[in-house]
Amino acid sequence: MNRLPLDKRIQILSMLCEGSSMRSISRVAGVSINTVTKLLVDAGAACAAYHDEHVRNLNCRRIQCDEIWSFCYAKAKNAPTAKTPADGAGDVWTWTSLDADSKLICNWIVGGRGAEYAVALMDDLRSRLANRVQLTTDGHRAYLEAVEGAFGGDVDYAMLVKLYGEAPESEKRYSPAECIGCRKTPIEGQPDKNHISTSYVERHNLTMRMSMRRFTRLTNAFSKKIENHCHAVALYYVYYNFVRTHKAHKLTPAMAAGITDKLYEMADIVRITDEYLAAQETAKRKAEWDFC
Repeated sequence: MNRLPLDKRIQILSMLCEGSSMRSISRVAGVSINTVTKLLVDAGAACAAYHDEHVRNLNCRRIQCDEIWSFCYAKAKNAPTAKTPADGAGDVWTWTSLDADSKLICNWIVGGRGAEYAVALMDDLRSRLANRVQLTTDGHRAYLEAVEGAFGGDVDYAMLVKLYGEAPESEKRYSPAECIGCRKTPIEGQPDKNHISTSYVERHNLTMRMSMRRFTRLTNAFSKKIENHCHAVALYYVYYNFVRTHKAHKLTPAMAAGITDKLYEMADIVRITDEYLAAQETAKRKAEWDFC
């Protein structure tokens, strides 16, 4: 099987994590678009499995959750009339939970904005925590039952609802309305009001839009396939957690959270991908052998 040289794979994955589009990567790296897509799919699957295995037993104190909007193939209002709508076409929401101290992305889920996704996020988050935490979300009502079902009374939970005024007439289309205040509402336990905030996770939403071309607004770089969207998100989060040094504490979030004491490089993501593919191939051959 032909395989790209290590430095070429590092270059492609680095560009994917730094906001370059797949076609621009194809031109710069001198490879076909199919090669870039194949590497994204392999690395995304490997990174999702790696995160699921290693980001466990977290000793977090304050967790913030939020959702960020994007779309696949077409926006929801245009998807029904699209010429050849793909599976998953329409609005796509990425739900995230972030440790306010280490800036670690604890978990994420990609899908709609319904209650089932909030339940999946909270159930998965609860399985990764080693202690009681203070949790803050926005005012999305889907969180209420999701947090109750996942944590019961073993959480200090509050909602933060931002209050917006009227946006200037000239800025209504592309700019959010002016935030004129916020309302902090304790829901469960005894959350510290000084730490009822979603500022860090909302700031991370900006980092996502700057680092993943698929999230950039008003471009044609949006995802065309939901599977590739999920792979791009998984690749980015492992890069963010394990490779990218955070300016807040001069460490990667994984190091600050105590998951590892090693500063990863992009070559480590290539290694993780190769090990994952080798394990998949071994499992496939074993299954074929057992079938025979």
